Amino acid sequence: MEHLLHYTWQHKAFPLRPLLTTDGQSVEVLNSGMHNTDAGPDFIAASVKIGGTLWVGNVEIHLRSSDWFRHHHDDSRDYDNVILHVATVIDCPILYPDGTEIPQLQLDVPPYVKDNYSTLIHRDVLPRCKEVLASLPIIDIHQWMSALSLQRLAERKDQIMARRESLDKNWEDTLFVTVARNFGFGINGDAFELWAHSIPMGAVAKHRDDLFQVEAIFFGQAGLLEGAFHDDYPLALQREYRYLRQKFSLTPIPVQQWKFLRLRPQNFPHIRISQLAVLYYEQRLTLARLINSVDTPSMQQLLLTRPTDYWRTHYTFDASPSRSSDKTLSLSSQRLIMINSVAPMLFAYGSYKSDDALCQRAQCVWESLPPESNSIIRRWAEAGVTCFNASDSQALIQLTRRYCQPRDCLRCRFGSEFISRTPDLLREGKETDGEGE
Repeated sequence: MEHLLHYTWQHKAFPLRPLLTTDGQSVEVLNSGMHNTDAGPDFIAASVKIGGTLWVGNVEIHLRSSDWFRHHHDDSRDYDNVILHVATVIDCPILYPDGTEIPQLQLDVPPYVKDNYSTLIHRDVLPRCKEVLASLPIIDIHQWMSALSLQRLAERKDQIMARRESLDKNWEDTLFVTVARNFGFGINGDAFELWAHSIPMGAVAKHRDDLFQVEAIFFGQAGLLEGAFHDDYPLALQREYRYLRQKFSLTPIPVQQWKFLRLRPQNFPHIRISQLAVLYYEQRLTLARLINSVDTPSMQQLLLTRPTDYWRTHYTFDASPSRSSDKTLSLSSQRLIMINSVAPMLFAYGSYKSDDALCQRAQCVWESLPPESNSIIRRWAEAGVTCFNASDSQALIQLTRRYCQPRDCLRCRFGSEFISRTPDLLREGKETDGEGE
């Protein structure tokens, strides 16, 4: 319940009656302050008039006044600058270190706030706040989506930086593992990342001018060269890998890591690994080339790849030959890798180098690509939120995964708008929503 009291204070959902301290002084909240999610008072830099005197400082909020002592704030100097203590139940006085009393305000969570919040967190269908979306100004919607897009880029940056730490801070290896992960296109993403981590890139670099040896290491490390084969190609790869495995003391990942169920043949690990081998062999996708690319189309050109000749008529080893096709990386796949690998890598490297232009270019990549099409985007479209580019679709993915699914509606601007509306305004939203269907 305390989080709802925080919401009530932050959004000034105050009762219509005058606000008074426990000793009868008037309270006027000019600025509720910034919500502090770290240690220390709940709201910092608040501006409050108490008895006509302006105070600027921190505000602490509890369900009960006695929680001040239960949380040991009386032993912490971090709370010496609290100008107002807010609680639903005032059950004791609280004091400054010099013995003077800290002003206290008794505040209840409005019933409609409780009801709206309960409605949101108990709904199973997303988006839970659908009623208010149609009435929100487009600019408000896209301001929140812009913030969400930046949040998502920052999260991806953190993941990449953690990956870099595990790869001895090698940026080229980090780029390879990041791109490899996204060649799994969700279903095999974890397997591709595990596989890429298992490849000693320093050893592979010694054989980079020999595509067959690169493929031997790549397929061997994937655990796909175990067992008996009939075709000459996998047999030759197997022999080569056995030699290289002994030379470099290689250990393949378990073949059980790979998933084939409900995968289109074009997405089978064999095809994707061969495409990655060609991409690595041709040395087009390097960090330097990525950074020096002037625009999104030129970056996308770096992703053009295809598997080797055997895979023109096969999807797995020893399978019956299929109709011949190039099996080049499709345009839609290139775009997904641009969204999920290239832009986050640019943002991570730009952040590392404190290069604002590079970070801005990463955002431009998302803004220049069409939005993704998936169940999350379709659900928001049905609720009236339209995506114009990949930055928008990434924002809605961030919104769904970090706010909607964890039911963290209080921190969401859409959820906050729903919670703050009185029953009459919510009914108007429902009627408007119904007219649009």
